Amino acid sequence: MSRYIAASAIRGANSIARETELFLQKALQEKGADAQVVFPNTAYFLPTILGLTGRKVETLGDLMPVMEHVKSLLHPAPAQSRWTPYLGETLDSGIATLLAMEAHQALRYLYGDQPEKLEGFQLAQQSLLEKGEGVGHLNGPIDDIQLRSWGIQLVDGRMPGFAAIVGCAKSNEVAVKIIRELQRRNILIFLAGNVNGRSIIHQLQEEGVDMGYDTYIVPFGTDTLSAIYAIGFATRSALTFGGMKGGQAREILLYNKYRVFAFVLALGEVDDLKYAAAAGAISYGFPAIADTVIPEILPTGVTTYEHVISMPFDEIPGKDDLERAEKLVQKCIEVRGVKVKMTEVPVPVPYGSAFEGEVVRKADLRVEFGGKRARCFEYLYNLPMEKVEDGKVQVLGPDLDSAAEGGAMDMGIVVEVAGRKMQEDFEPVLERQIHHFINGASGVQHIGQRDITWIRINKAAAEKGFRLADLGKILHARFHADFGAIVDKIQVTIYTNTADVNSMLQIAREVYNKRNVRLQGMVDEQVDEFYSCTLCQSFAPNHVCIVSPERVGLCGAYSWLDCKASFQINPTGPNQPIPKGQMLDSVKGYFTGANEFLYQASHQQFNTVSMYSIMENPMTACGCFECIVMVIPEANGVMVLSREDTSMSPAGMTFSTLAGMTGGGQQTPGVMGIGKYYLTSKKFLSADGGFKRVVWMSSILKQTMPEELKRAAEYAGDPELLDKIADETICTEVSDLVKFLEEKGHPALTMDPLM
Repeated sequence: MSRYIAASAIRGANSIARETELFLQKALQEKGADAQVVFPNTAYFLPTILGLTGRKVETLGDLMPVMEHVKSLLHPAPAQSRWTPYLGETLDSGIATLLAMEAHQALRYLYGDQPEKLEGFQLAQQSLLEKGEGVGHLNGPIDDIQLRSWGIQLVDGRMPGFAAIVGCAKSNEVAVKIIRELQRRNILIFLAGNVNGRSIIHQLQEEGVDMGYDTYIVPFGTDTLSAIYAIGFATRSALTFGGMKGGQAREILLYNKYRVFAFVLALGEVDDLKYAAAAGAISYGFPAIADTVIPEILPTGVTTYEHVISMPFDEIPGKDDLERAEKLVQKCIEVRGVKVKMTEVPVPVPYGSAFEGEVVRKADLRVEFGGKRARCFEYLYNLPMEKVEDGKVQVLGPDLDSAAEGGAMDMGIVVEVAGRKMQEDFEPVLERQIHHFINGASGVQHIGQRDITWIRINKAAAEKGFRLADLGKILHARFHADFGAIVDKIQVTIYTNTADVNSMLQIAREVYNKRNVRLQGMVDEQVDEFYSCTLCQSFAPNHVCIVSPERVGLCGAYSWLDCKASFQINPTGPNQPIPKGQMLDSVKGYFTGANEFLYQASHQQFNTVSMYSIMENPMTACGCFECIVMVIPEANGVMVLSREDTSMSPAGMTFSTLAGMTGGGQQTPGVMGIGKYYLTSKKFLSADGGFKRVVWMSSILKQTMPEELKRAAEYAGDPELLDKIADETICTEVSDLVKFLEEKGHPALTMDPLM
């Protein structure tokens, strides 16, 4: 163990502890002990403090025992003349630093100094530029809704981990290269800190790099203290997906070591506070890699491999700085053991799922297909092997060069596949992947599916040589990479002549309709097996999702057919067939096969699951659910709260607060997570009264699923039911809700009591 690192970390810990204690004393004098202390949009209070100490900080007074705990972890600097391992003292100091940093940032929120403002800065997704002031906000802590929306990507490997970058790169070009290499590997990126007042955030801003949730590049702030938000994100991962409780410090640290693949990349000079913060990260199992000369810490078991690695940037082998930057990123991945799943796609623009959130704005638009000004569709179907020429990509009609800048064109994308294990039922499953595959190209935006597809290509992509044939190349590469077990050949034809587009569209629509009938006609009683989805067990170890024809997975991403296809692709994967076995209760949906599988797959934590009831042994949830369903006893019904809804609900809690009691692999009668299209299923709460039990739902569901919900109401026997269901624009208090239901004559008020 390096004495230099130990001394630096211990000094840094003592310094930030003193600074925070003085700040707290000042705040107590000026604001009073009852002043509210809070991070916005989280149900986890100050998450690192909650996780590591179990303390729910809500007021300034609540911070006082936290700081006493911080002081108990501090140590004097190592003596000059006596050698000692120092590791324990260093790790203690690291934890003390994290607690003090989080307390310090909470105090800054109290004084309105967080999130930090940066001159000229604007987050692409959130449009936070203040009118007339020229100032935009950097991110504060990641909110709970965003954490859970990233959940499925974190657990299925599309987002294999996250990088916390602190400091400033050698040059703007190096900064951009590091970010692009991480994006190319779909790694989530957190940015903080500076060197001599200059931050990597400044560098990316100057180079026009979009930063924000959509691009997986989250700038926290230009000082080292803001790096605590990354640790808070990691802590909440354990609390949200791992089912941990506040105060289970050892369990939370081990969870992060084995399940959250993160690392710290320190760019430029490393001062005492950075050493101290890195020591805290090491306690989580997160190694630190520096691009300067610093002492190294070899493996001791706290992290998986090395704890601290030094890679002086100018000494990295390479023909230029860009190649050195690429090798630096690769070393970070190697040291943390991040399992990166990459697909090499032969297109002239960067490619990876990190680009899926990019938005092509009007000012940057080269050409668009679909939307309001043109028609665009996509259609995939299966052919015999001899009918498909693998890798063949044709563009029949003019290419995007023929359109005026900012113009629009008609387009149809037809994908023909062949495979020995390919089945007709897999066609819509594969077709839905086109959205994700195309969106992976930098500078290309894809929205919708089927005949409501809308594709936009920006000027930068076109200038780099991106053409319509590249859409076909993307699909060819990705279908082979992701569905190679069932697809042997792929050919793509892109139509741009309006007459051809119209002709092929009619053929496609006939197939769409046939698929709708086939999928809508599938019921649980027709199949002999359900499917499991244990994909989220990497984050919620005891959660088991059971997917049936009439119950989509709670993340909304996996239907019964999707799981069936997944099993064909990977027979040992997370989607396994579950023989239904003997039916024990047809009303509540108890099956011996489902119960037996649940018992084994949940590590003997649960032995009974009801497929059709919220009141009795409901399905567990991990944290990736699209909606929360919760009983409102006073209304004798349930509310449905959408992930996108940040408003207060009649339960007196927001989505993020409710999610804390819904997820983590727990089984909670009266509360469950669901995929939003489960609302339209005839099996939705069928044991408890079905869709007629819905008395309140987020308005965004009414806006985005009007026809589907209307059909659900008709099946429930009340075609006007949607007008009788309240939302946040009508009321958020239970008393107002009951009054509204009485005025509308909602059927739930006269149904049998739920409780």
